[in-house]
Amino acid sequence: MIDVFFQYDFLRNALIAGVLIGLIAPMLGVFLVVKRMSLVADALSHITLTGIALHLLLANFFAIFSLYDPIYMGMVFAVIGSLFINQLRTVYGHFKELAIPIILSAGVGLAVIFISLADGFNTDLYSYLFGSVAAVGSNDLMTIIIIAVIVLVLLFVFYKEWFFLSFDEEQAAISGLKGKWLELLFSILVALVIAASIRIVGILLVSALMTLPVASAMQWAKSFKQMFVYAAIFGQISVLSGIFLGFHLDLAPGGVIVVFAVIILLLSLLKNKIVKASLNRNVQNR
Repeated sequence: MIDVFFQYDFLRNALIAGVLIGLIAPMLGVFLVVKRMSLVADALSHITLTGIALHLLLANFFAIFSLYDPIYMGMVFAVIGSLFINQLRTVYGHFKELAIPIILSAGVGLAVIFISLADGFNTDLYSYLFGSVAAVGSNDLMTIIIIAVIVLVLLFVFYKEWFFLSFDEEQAAISGLKGKWLELLFSILVALVIAASIRIVGILLVSALMTLPVASAMQWAKSFKQMFVYAAIFGQISVLSGIFLGFHLDLAPGGVIVVFAVIILLLSLLKNKIVKASLNRNVQNR
């Protein structure tokens, strides 16, 4: 069952890409959840769809666009969307959360228009929406590897700064931390990871990979650093299970990945409930 993934290039690509995405997406998700910005992933995934839909539309009129992968235009739109979110959070000040639905709504609206002009859905667009094991080519894998390396290096270099900004932006600013460009850099990383993850998880489900493993990790971790470890572990279990079962059962891997992430979350919540009940019994017995 596992051997078949090493016999074909596209399956091997999907497996390696899945391992990398399952690692970096939940790790960035830890910061998003702590900053109470988990819906940013939703907004950026939908603005990525806008870029992909525009590329597919333009490919109908200009042959040159057929030579390039639509995911690259999706990445450009995701980065632009992250910049707009950052700017809108500054503009609205005390109502920073407004930036997310604004970008999300704009992304969905434009995507629907482009899809309509392109004569509706096609097989390629369907795979972007829900993920596909067969869709990960060698160029996609190389892109994901580069993004993963960049993310891991920057997480190592700026861990303390992003940790500080996640818990107290105002105190970080008072302390002299150059938070604006660090926030901008983080937003761009999130945008790139979301766009890269779409091949495996799909546009409609990618935000779940950045938040559900983190939600599960919060039930186990006793420190901020432990959250990274548990989130990465749960992300790996979800992604690898989704890829294997998705391929063998002929299902969209994105859906299976999310279902596994939900199951892990439910088991984590159940574990916490059992532990609390046990502690209460011990207290009462004393």
